[in-house]
Amino acid sequence: MIDHARIRELIPHAGSMCLIESVTAWDESQIECLVVNHTATDHPLRHLNRLSAVHLIEYAAQAAAIHGALSNESNGKKAEPGMLVAVRDCELLQETIDKLTNPLCVTARKKLANNDGLIYEFVIAASDQTPLAKGRLSVMLARSPT
Repeated sequence: MIDHARIRELIPHAGSMCLIESVTAWDESQIECLVVNHTATDHPLRHLNRLSAVHLIEYAAQAAAIHGALSNESNGKKAEPGMLVAVRDCELLQETIDKLTNPLCVTARKKLANNDGLIYEFVIAASDQTPLAKGRLSVMLARSPT
């Protein structure tokens, strides 16, 4: 289990925008995370006292970022900054998520990795197995010129 303090060391998201609260499992191909902050009344992405399901994409992107950082670290490499550049085949199965009382389980699976970027498939469900979102993320790596 990787806690929130450790996650804050791995990704650049600061303060309450570091949405992933714990990593429950990970290996070279995937990561599983758990969050409960979607019910917080002071959630940084809330608008008009609601938290739209579209924000699940940010949860998935942060899970992918954590996975990339952990993978690089385990291979003795420095984490490479990346930028979310595309979301494909995204299905949002709820309109809002703020009223869900169960923790959210975020899973991101690396499907492709090369020098330019990564592609992850993601699935997000409530801990009672209620499906919430799925899709693919494309991340472009910001490499220093050589």
